[in-house]
Amino acid sequence: MRGTVDILPTPHPMGPSMPSLYQEDPFSQSFLSALDTVLAPVVGTLDNFDAYLDPYLAPDDFLGWLATWVGMTIDESWTSERRRQVVARAVELYRLRGTATGLAEQIEIHTGGTVEIIENGGTAWSIDAGGELPGSAKPLLVVRIQVDDPKSIDGGRIEALVAASKPAHVEHRVEIVRLGKKGAAKAETAADEPTDASGDAETPSA
Repeated sequence: MRGTVDILPTPHPMGPSMPSLYQEDPFSQSFLSALDTVLAPVVGTLDNFDAYLDPYLAPDDFLGWLATWVGMTIDESWTSERRRQVVARAVELYRLRGTATGLAEQIEIHTGGTVEIIENGGTAWSIDAGGELPGSAKPLLVVRIQVDDPKSIDGGRIEALVAASKPAHVEHRVEIVRLGKKGAAKAETAADEPTDASGDAETPSA
């Protein structure tokens, strides 16, 4: 909350700026001193306003408002470092929106996990006409996320994030697996297993 700060001096006291008549009046100086105390945080904020616009320096209670300026939604359960990173990288993430790199980086920030984007399309070249096309005729996007605790991830939020970032005609599947040996084993077989974003027991989602 913005408010007064005890013993915070002001770099621009009003008393010395008054006419000499008021500078010699103890009551006037005492009254103005009280106003200096009230206005000191305002002056301090204005003098350091550039810091308020820096996501890595802004006060925690100002960061949420700063996030609305760049159209980002932050989760209050996140650590302060993660919230600041989301706001700081908002413009960059918007520039990469719609790409596999942009989607992976956005999910990594939201989950703190390792993200793998798997697409079943492909490209090839040949000097012979009528060659077999690479990839699959039905587009599918698989987003595999490895985290320490799959149940700590809000699957609904990740689903919405992926749906908003991918092409509308491409179906997708979100796989959340546990990081480590168990997660690595699951990652090898997950492409053949139906999954969702709920944790270890998973079902398909489109």
